[in-house]
Amino acid sequence: MTLALLACMLITLGALVYVFYLPGKLYLGPQKTRLSYLRERRDVVYDNLRDLNFEYKAGKFPDSDYQAMKTSLEEEAAAVLAEIARLEEATSTQLQNKKGVRV
Repeated sequence: MTLALLACMLITLGALVYVFYLPGKLYLGPQKTRLSYLRERRDVVYDNLRDLNFEYKAGKFPDSDYQAMKTSLEEEAAAVLAEIARLEEATSTQLQNKKGVRV
């Protein structure tokens, strides 16, 4: 009985170490910036607009629903594009300022 209990405890301990052990170095993937997030969001909105147009032409949406969804997606795309432009302009201004300081 004690041998079985000891075996169960060792198996449990081994399973816990296997599940919860964290190696010294973890690969967390590339760092995501606000600009990269916005570019991904822009691509998603464009895909949604393309899909909406296709489904409307296939007859899946009435005119009123199509216009409402299209307007909503276009407004979101405009907001995303405006923020992308603002961030890119701020980044280019910062780069120009750094170059000006170094010279």
